[in-house]
Amino acid sequence: MSVSEKDEIDKSAAPLMEHLIELRRRLMWSIGGFFVAFLFCFFFAKQLFNLLVVPFKWATQWAGLDPHKVELIYTAPQEFFFTQVKLAMFGGMVIAFPLIATQIYKFIAPGLYKNERNAFLPFLIASPILFLMGASLVYFFFTPMVMWFFLAMQQAGTDDQVQISLLPKVSEYLSLIMTLIFSFGLVFQLPVVTSLMTRVGMLSSQALVEKRKWAIVIAFVVAAVLTPPDPISQIGLAVPTILLYEVSIWSARLIERSKERERLAREKQEAAEEVAEKSADAPST
Repeated sequence: MSVSEKDEIDKSAAPLMEHLIELRRRLMWSIGGFFVAFLFCFFFAKQLFNLLVVPFKWATQWAGLDPHKVELIYTAPQEFFFTQVKLAMFGGMVIAFPLIATQIYKFIAPGLYKNERNAFLPFLIASPILFLMGASLVYFFFTPMVMWFFLAMQQAGTDDQVQISLLPKVSEYLSLIMTLIFSFGLVFQLPVVTSLMTRVGMLSSQALVEKRKWAIVIAFVVAAVLTPPDPISQIGLAVPTILLYEVSIWSARLIERSKERERLAREKQEAAEEVAEKSADAPST
């Protein structure tokens, strides 16, 4: 190996080590933030679970039942403990997400141009806001509707019928509401994803318009996969998905218009600079 080749390897190794050290520092901040948020959520796990049961209470009230007599059960000694651990992990991830997203942005930002950083930052802010919007829709509207639908299937005991009552397990109720929150939060990221793809040139508003019919079909398929197997859940997720798809088309058109204005301004500036250079090079009379 020649001296020049060895020097080239040494020069490339130094930035690599710097990137690895920076990556380790960002990972430590992310993991540390998640761990602190996990401990906080685990300490208040019972209070958080009672907060998640509030939509169930609303559903029982809509069904004409006493909301003060809502009862959930667990059938294994360790079930409620692991339910609290699962809830703490979910809550810790939600609370620590802004910190984790910030660390990811700080890691990749030095490799971006200034205009790319300015373009990426609004989407970093919009992503958690849209996730909270989806979670709020689940909490205040969708979960009470779903639980009301399930409560309506109960059967009062008579001489000809046995009594069938809904007694949900704590783990199954948590899994249901977590699945709904994750599904809606994920779907509400659609405008962010399509806007980013439009900005980098991977997607256009015209392509979104042409694929609208396929998007409607895919929306119902995704809703059927991510939600419980009942029509209210599937329609409740598919309709917002379709509306968000229309918002994505509108957002893509705005981005395309902005890019076109920037292109025209850049061409105008380049033309002005070219004229100024010609004027400077022209001999004076």
